[in-house]
Amino acid sequence: MSSRYGLRMTHRILFVCLGNICRSPTAEAVTRAKALSRGLDVDLDSAGTGDWHIGKPPYGPMQDAARAKGYDLSNLRARQVSRSDFDQFDLVVVMDDDNLNDLAAIGPTDRVRRFTDFAPGSGADHVPDPYFTRDFDGALALIETCADGLLDRIAPARDQD
Repeated sequence: MSSRYGLRMTHRILFVCLGNICRSPTAEAVTRAKALSRGLDVDLDSAGTGDWHIGKPPYGPMQDAARAKGYDLSNLRARQVSRSDFDQFDLVVVMDDDNLNDLAAIGPTDRVRRFTDFAPGSGADHVPDPYFTRDFDGALALIETCADGLLDRIAPARDQD
């Protein structure tokens, strides 16, 4: 059975950013925590388009911002996206158009979406990279909004009595 977004009911989602040390691991951890609190079955991972940080933990200031809001990124390690990811995941979620363009060079983009597509009321067309902007709290807030929208889209809330 498919959701109204065209995905199977068990969702395998990959989050992608540039180096896999700020936005995408944060999106993975935030979405995982929010899915768990909703009782949703999701399989999440994150990767970067670049290879600079492979094997490294998320960036310290990003971990600090996430920890302050109750999210733990400490067990995540950066990896580079691969061609096989396009076959393994139902949905690939990018943080900006550069990530989208980088992915288009290595695989099909029919299941690739911008994270901000799930938060149309946010006014954002991408998740700014806090490694460069230094706005870790702002990136985290937008990621939380996008995660809620994504989870609403793939598993709409059931009517409650």
